[in-house]
Amino acid sequence: MGPIGFPELIVIFLVALLVFGPKRLPDLGRSLGRGLSEFRRASNDLRGSIEREIETLDKEVSSANIPKTPDAGADTNAPKL
Repeated sequence: MGPIGFPELIVIFLVALLVFGPKRLPDLGRSLGRGLSEFRRASNDLRGSIEREIETLDKEVSSANIPKTPDAGADTNAPKL
């Protein structure tokens, strides 16, 4: 399914005009625009909070003092020379 072109938009507009009528169509468009802007705002807020959490975790991991563990093959009970 390809992108919607100008002829398709005209057909959609005409069908909406027939279904909803000329009086309700501006209100419908206004409420659709508000809904899309609210969705975009919520999406941007969610993306921002996720990015902030990732940055915080990256800083914590980079600044953490991770102690070195002995090699897995080394015998820790062997006497030191």
